[in-house]
Parts: sequence; structure tokens; C-alpha cells
Amino acid sequence: MTQTILHIDSSARTDGSVTRDLSASIVKQLDGTVLRRDLAQALPHISETWIKANFTPAADRDSLQRDTLSISDALVAEIEAADVIVIGVPIYNFSIPTALKAWIDMICRAGLTFKYTENGPVGLMSNKRVILAFASGGTPIGSEIDFASNYLKHIMGFIGIADVEIIAADRVAADAETAIAAAKKQVAALAA
Repeated sequence: MTQTILHIDSSARTDGSVTRDLSASIVKQLDGTVLRRDLAQALPHISETWIKANFTPAADRDSLQRDTLSISDALVAEIEAADVIVIGVPIYNFSIPTALKAWIDMICRAGLTFKYTENGPVGLMSNKRVILAFASGGTPIGSEIDFASNYLKHIMGFIGIADVEIIAADRVAADAETAIAAAKKQVAALAA
């Protein structure tokens, strides 16, 4: 059975981006039907109108509320359709790009991607695999100054995805050739 891969890039750079190159290599390695989402084409940020629409029961939403949530609904549908989610993540100032944060805000929705219980929130997007392709100029992935990788693993777990892998080309500014070669080796070792 062919798997569906949701390929997301969050780099502001469209040319010369290490994460775009890595995420494309990962998608090619996995082989499947690809859904594409490029966050360089900015998503709206959540607003008071969005929040009110989100917390209005679906059956009670007016046309403005449905329109306000339409992008978020489409993003959630992409996750639901995917077996594997590949996200290219550059480290900007020790964390994720604002475009990726906007995506997270749009897809973390009570009743759709997680639910509240008396024991706390429970993710609803189980049985999916996420591969995060990181690149940083100087931040070592997994270090105390990396505020991106643990955050993204937490968000994926929050919506129910426990299978999260990291491919990292970190400290590219210090030694790009070695960092990228190490990441490409990790990509080649991925199991489809």
C-alpha cells in the first residue's frame, strides 16, 4: 500500500536552504504520494476572530467563522490524510521559524487534533510518523540552547504522534560540508 507523505518546509529561504534540500531528500527516500505545504507562503496568525470561531460549535458557526477556520481545517485535513509527515526546520534564533509556529497554532485544535479529558489532553492523530529535518548555523541540536527540537517533539506528542525522528545538519556555519554530509547519511539510513 502506498503511503501518503505530508511534506512541509518552513524555511524563509527558497534557494540554498539546507532544510529544504534535506526534507526533499527524505521524501524521495520514503517514496509515496506527496502532499506539499510550503510555509514560506505565510499562514495567517490566530486572532480573536479565529479563537471565537474555533470555540463556537461547528453547527453554530456563521459563514465568517467557517471562512476564518477554512485554512486551519485544510491543514488539519492534510495531517489526517498523512501516514508520514516530513518537516524541514531551520533554527532561527535558537527556535523555530514564526511560519512554523503559525502552522502549529492552526493545527492544535481541541476536538480535532486533541481532546481534553479529566486526566489532561489526549492527542487524536495517532499512527503517524514524523521526521524533522533540522539545520542550524551554530546551535547543536539537543543542546541546552536548542529550543526547537524538544518543543516540536512535544507538540507532535500533544496531538498524538509519538513516532518522531530527527535528522540534523547542525552547526552548518562552522563546518557546512561535514554537517550536511552527516545529515545526508542519516537520510540514507531511513527505513521506508
